[in-house]
Amino acid sequence: MTSAPKPIRIALVDDHPILRQGIAALISDQPDLQLVGQASNGLEAIEQFRLHRPDVMLMDLQMPGMNGIDAMSAIRGEFPDARFVVLTTYTGDVQIVRALKAGARAYLLKSLLHRELLDTIRSVHAGNKRIPPEIAAELADHAADDQLTPREIEVLRLVAAGNANKIVADRLSITEETVKAHVKNILSKLDANDRTHAVTIGLKRGIIEL
Repeated sequence: MTSAPKPIRIALVDDHPILRQGIAALISDQPDLQLVGQASNGLEAIEQFRLHRPDVMLMDLQMPGMNGIDAMSAIRGEFPDARFVVLTTYTGDVQIVRALKAGARAYLLKSLLHRELLDTIRSVHAGNKRIPPEIAAELADHAADDQLTPREIEVLRLVAAGNANKIVADRLSITEETVKAHVKNILSKLDANDRTHAVTIGLKRGIIEL
């Protein structure tokens, strides 16, 4: 008599207890899935991965302390074969690309969890990648865009915090003229009408966070 296959071992990382409870309930009804650990931030996620070595880790992106992208990068540094399913409310293309580069094998919107989570876990465990059509479309929309440089992202982040050009210049130890040149490039690359519009686009696409 052959023994039943081992269940897929899952660790869950999210800073919202109610969401974790809901996902735990979904998984508990599945005989081929087993929740072995939970965490509420990136640092805890690293510890939980070391402790349990899950087959698949469900990872939120926006968390206090260490975020999900940094946590995935750190875990992959120790465990190159780690497999992640990103759980998020964000569809910004820049954030999606960062998550994929950090090791995400699937990207799942929290609004779709009840419908798609279980199949996504099984698919990732089987070695597949999974990106929903709406997220793939977002990536395609911006595939040919000029990317902001690291310095331009710094400038946009400081502008988003409400700083005038002089303060941005002081913070970055550059001249106001250089700041103006960076802002001009940012507006052009993001196809933005003004600074406020650029900040809105930057937040939506995941280029910056508040």
